[in-house]
Amino acid sequence: MAKFMDVHHGFEGITPDQLREAHAADLALEKEEGVHFEHAWADPSSGTIYCLAEGPSAEAVQRVHERAGHKAAEIHEVSLSV
Repeated sequence: MAKFMDVHHGFEGITPDQLREAHAADLALEKEEGVHFEHAWADPSSGTIYCLAEGPSAEAVQRVHERAGHKAAEIHEVSLSV
């Protein structure tokens, strides 16, 4: 399985509860696409959200996000780590 970091924009002022709700929506759908969302971070000032996921493809990650109601603006495979 590959790892992916995705980016969402337009969430200025997001609260911790709203971030948890968005992440929970992804978790509720992830198995249908063979994806696992590991973590989510947000910067309420810029409205940017970052998600780390593992899955078969960027397209599978995007399908989960779309169905959860928050399509990613960017999805990047992260194939190197230390």
